[in-house]
Amino acid sequence: MTNYERDRGLFLSLAGALVCFGIIMVYSASITSWPTEFEQIYLSRHLVRLAIGVSLAYICFLIPPRIWFKLAPAFFALTLLLLTLVLLPGLGKTVNGAQRWLQLGPLRFQPSDLGKIALPLLLARMICLRKERLSHWIYGTIPLLIPPAILVPLVVIEPDLGTSLFLLLGCAITLYVGGWPLKYFIGSALVTVPAVGSLLVLRPYQLKRITGFVDSWNDFGAAPYQLKQSLISLGSGGTWGTGLGKGWQKLSFLPEANTDFVFAVIGEELGLMGTLTVVLLWAGLFLVGFKLTRRLKARSFEQIVSFTLICQLVLQAGINMAVVTSLVPPKGIPLPLLSYGGTNLIVSLMTLGIIVSLARPDEALHVRLGQMETETGSETKTNKKAAVSNSSKAKPEEPLSRRGVA
Repeated sequence: MTNYERDRGLFLSLAGALVCFGIIMVYSASITSWPTEFEQIYLSRHLVRLAIGVSLAYICFLIPPRIWFKLAPAFFALTLLLLTLVLLPGLGKTVNGAQRWLQLGPLRFQPSDLGKIALPLLLARMICLRKERLSHWIYGTIPLLIPPAILVPLVVIEPDLGTSLFLLLGCAITLYVGGWPLKYFIGSALVTVPAVGSLLVLRPYQLKRITGFVDSWNDFGAAPYQLKQSLISLGSGGTWGTGLGKGWQKLSFLPEANTDFVFAVIGEELGLMGTLTVVLLWAGLFLVGFKLTRRLKARSFEQIVSFTLICQLVLQAGINMAVVTSLVPPKGIPLPLLSYGGTNLIVSLMTLGIIVSLARPDEALHVRLGQMETETGSETKTNKKAAVSNSSKAKPEEPLSRRGVA
């Protein structure tokens, strides 16, 4: 067994443990004060979406890196098309004042999650095609800012400021790993920060989330309702929890108990030991994923995309747990692989499939060998031309008779 196969097995085992943990907690968090068939409906829907996600993840795994390199523009164009359809009246589904979903039969799909894959793929491709010009202000900067400048505003319009900021964070990770100069990050931040500030001023409900979060540190009574119930849930669990399925906060007290705040249910029912187990599983997934990407060629397409995707996945989990524990302002970001699944579960599983696909050493070697063969062929032709040129310039050899030889 090679090192890659061993690390890949451990990586998938950790992901599988999180998925199985999620199945148990989705069922437990969906229990209401009057148990009905809805608990089974939530679980069955979650399992159906899990099956779809696993199937797509396997397909993503089968696609070699060179094909992902070619598909990046088409995948980005498809994401733009879906985001545009969401905004069209009659096609986009509005929930709680936000038009973020497409209704595909029984499934509700959120296209903005696809941007977490589409943007890193396209930006990594663009970086690899213009490595020599990354330091140029026009050719190395403007083209790389065009994809997020097109896609992110479509998400802001929905509106979904949290996902928009997360997409920009993913772009920053991609550009950093790809070797984008630091001075350009500073210039981009000087433009982005005022734009985000203006959005908060124009949308008071988003500004209220931040002010309420700040007030909660001074006065718990002033904290937003979600944060109050979340912290009560975590505190009620103690060290070992109340027992699986025996939590009380999910019974009409804790909002979004099986989606955005499933981590609070884990804290109540399984206690500190349960929450630490989840944190350790995510930490292990990141470390093993980082080990997989570290073996790849530095700043290659495979390394840029795979490292960005594993960072995005773990960061999303970290942000969700930070929201639940009142470390950051509340935002509707689900816990990947554990929350009641829809688009986020499917896209998270696809992300895992792409990471494992790009980390395959044989496929990455195949791509590099093809480049090396091309370079070797061009060098051979150059050497042959140089040899011919040198031979033509050389003086003809004198006859032996002129050298004093009879």
